[in-house]
Amino acid sequence: MDPELHRDLITLGMARDIRVDGTTAAMRIVLTTPACPLKDRIRSDVEAAVIGPVPGIERVEIAWDSQVTTGRGVPGAQSVPGVKNTIAISAGKGGVGKTTVSVNTAIALSLAGARVGLLDADVYGPNVPIMLGLSEQPRHAESGKMAPLNAYGIKVVSFGTIIKPGQPVVWRGPMLGKAVREFLYEVEWGDLDYLVIDLPPGTGDVQLSLAQSVPLTGSVIVTTPQDVSIADVSRGIAMFGQLRVPVLGIVENMSGFVCSHCNERTEIFGTGGGAELAQRYDLPLLGQIPLDPRIRVGGGEGQPLMASVPDGAVGQVFRDVASHIAAEVSKENFKVAAGPVMPSGPRLPMRG
Repeated sequence: MDPELHRDLITLGMARDIRVDGTTAAMRIVLTTPACPLKDRIRSDVEAAVIGPVPGIERVEIAWDSQVTTGRGVPGAQSVPGVKNTIAISAGKGGVGKTTVSVNTAIALSLAGARVGLLDADVYGPNVPIMLGLSEQPRHAESGKMAPLNAYGIKVVSFGTIIKPGQPVVWRGPMLGKAVREFLYEVEWGDLDYLVIDLPPGTGDVQLSLAQSVPLTGSVIVTTPQDVSIADVSRGIAMFGQLRVPVLGIVENMSGFVCSHCNERTEIFGTGGGAELAQRYDLPLLGQIPLDPRIRVGGGEGQPLMASVPDGAVGQVFRDVASHIAAEVSKENFKVAAGPVMPSGPRLPMRG
């Protein structure tokens, strides 16, 4: 059984090329994402189902493959050619590290083997070019569309590479919406498994118009453990609920600091806020990212942590976050394939 979709691998079409060679059973298992966090569990479940119950079989050989699924976007929104899934990274307020999560998660998905793009739609603070060390302006592809820039294995488009350094964006909502649509549909994205979209913080008119124009597969909410951030994030979750966009889960950033000298953990911004929020709205807690000076230093120097130390302890946290996001995307797409069910958004808490 697939541990997350709760259907057997044969019915799902994930177990293919099954053959028996003497005492060995061999097969190819096609996962719904290369970032699947449950390979080991699937392997052990397959071995338990075959070795013993099937007479004469003593070992199992599995060749892993992946085929990223696709589902729906925002109802009525135009899909982006070649893009299977669009994932919005959002926050109820600024300063919670939303862009840091967007950049490192995109790179983590790419390191797992996925084809990934990153759209920096945070028009008021387009910091993705700084974090990725991008200074050149995009060029035109042969098709006449804009060609995305490339950094650390991902395709990147950002307002920050279009406007002059230090130039403020003093645009009204319709102008911003038009610019974002051009970044979606007038860019030669090519074939992508995931397009990660770094949205502006907040829930104002601009954010609503941007969210409605983007064909979102789902959204990820970034928060910190402190009470003020959680209150703002609650409004962001409610916004996506009104837009009927699935919320894939909560990422808690700045989740404690571990001293590199004495290993003592200090909860600088409190503790448990992300878990409480996830429980309140019946959403998955996708990960808790600790405070680490290398995240700040790497982002400022144009070399994100997932590019400089991807195999470190914090890098593993980002890998886990990316895997959990990809898993939630697969589950949402499976719901669409199973029947014409409209996304209902998160379940809002009852008030007595």
